[in-house]
Amino acid sequence: MRQAGAYSGILNGGIGRTGPHSLPLARIKKIMKNSSEDVKMISGVAPIVFSKACELFIEELTRRSWIMAIDAKRRTLNKEDVASAVIATDIFDFLITLVSNSDSTDDTTVMQMETMNSS
Repeated sequence: MRQAGAYSGILNGGIGRTGPHSLPLARIKKIMKNSSEDVKMISGVAPIVFSKACELFIEELTRRSWIMAIDAKRRTLNKEDVASAVIATDIFDFLITLVSNSDSTDDTTVMQMETMNSS
């Protein structure tokens, strides 16, 4: 039986990926270049660092959102859980305008989270 080689994309995490990164490095590099007109060149290591930072950010936000779902006695993660996690966590304050403009966040949830934070 023939074994898959590194060229097949099976051993290196999928087609178009180099290394054990969950997020596509080319897309991260493109976002970095489009972020400012002053950005001309990007080091090869910078997208890898951003990839890891994004993975950690997504993991933390998901973990806190999951706690909100469990508190509501559900086993399905909803947009409301993400919004509640953002509102309840100080380190996610930069996202509050995004979740407060969302139709999924109702006023009672926001008020409950604000009273929890003020206690």
